[in-house]
Amino acid sequence: MIAERFSALPKPAKVLLVLVLVLFIYALPLLRPPLITTDQIDFGGVMFTVAIFALIALGLNIVIGYAGLLDLGYVGFYATGAYSIGVLTSQHGSWPFFLTLPVAVAVTMVAGVILGAPTLRVRGDYLAIVTLGFGEIIRITAKNVDWLGAAAGIKDIPHPNNIGPAPELPFDKGGFFAIPRVEWNGLIPSLDHEHATHVLIFGATDAIPYYWVILTALILVIFGDRLIKASRIGRAWEATREDEDAAELMGVPTFKYKLMAFALGAAIGGLAGAFYASGQGGYINPDSFPLLYSMLFVAAVIVGGSGNRWGAIVGGVLVAYLPERFRDFADYRFLVFGLALMILAIWRPEGLLPPRRTKRAKAAAAEIEALEEGEIEPEEVQHA
Repeated sequence: MIAERFSALPKPAKVLLVLVLVLFIYALPLLRPPLITTDQIDFGGVMFTVAIFALIALGLNIVIGYAGLLDLGYVGFYATGAYSIGVLTSQHGSWPFFLTLPVAVAVTMVAGVILGAPTLRVRGDYLAIVTLGFGEIIRITAKNVDWLGAAAGIKDIPHPNNIGPAPELPFDKGGFFAIPRVEWNGLIPSLDHEHATHVLIFGATDAIPYYWVILTALILVIFGDRLIKASRIGRAWEATREDEDAAELMGVPTFKYKLMAFALGAAIGGLAGAFYASGQGGYINPDSFPLLYSMLFVAAVIVGGSGNRWGAIVGGVLVAYLPERFRDFADYRFLVFGLALMILAIWRPEGLLPPRRTKRAKAAAAEIEALEEGEIEPEEVQHA
């Protein structure tokens, strides 16, 4: 319903609404709305994690939703990107972050090709088992190789380069300007100048600039995802997902396109890992990338709607945000979260925002059922 109303709007109104929504999302950790703000943990840090999960879900959606490949070891690519940043900027080098970032993405993409080349010839459950093993191999390797920091991990990973004027006074943080946060006393807002966020100044005390950077990367990836989904590559992925044998008979080189999906998905996972490694803490270790994360990444795509980029993003947001929002339940929050996933899987298995093909398939199935029961005549059947 909302999508239909939005489509009916004139183009200038659409652009204006999108810009307002984007600005609101950027300002969210500064506005700190009472109903969604986390009280027991820094809301800016939570929003950074939410953006990381949304970016990961968007990358994994290319693999699962577009190409139909079940990847249960996606955390391995996430870890590869993080360790690439850690090794080049701290452990064995002193490269600046923005120079290291494309290298980390390239390394992760190569890792995706190396894994995909021998494994994508198998299908279904066998592919899932192989990728599951890959995620654990990366973690165990990092835990036992001294060159990667072993179990101690890598510390003192530098933050992204500060952008803007250097500090002039001893207690000045620098930057172009500072933006005060909003504090709420019930429903009465007030400005908190003491904990203002200095724009594009990256340090250990404020997670909001990191959130802005990862959100910008997410928006750029969304544009790229939109372009590639509407291209010949996207149509080849759809054909491969629906029926790989039929696609081969029609002349689609399915292995080539599956490998491309795997590599692009890996690159986005590595991008997210790179931002995570250089985040507020500047520290990673093998335990930062448990196998549970792979399950949560897959859950995000399935919950949001496999094959729908916006559904994947919503799923990533929910999977990362809900456990932090309900920290008052302590250990029971994961139980409640698991029950919510079960209920959603039972009552809405296609996800919160299913792709258009799912809606068309459901409508066609309903028409066939009504036709078989004699509720409608053949000439009344609508063709999409």
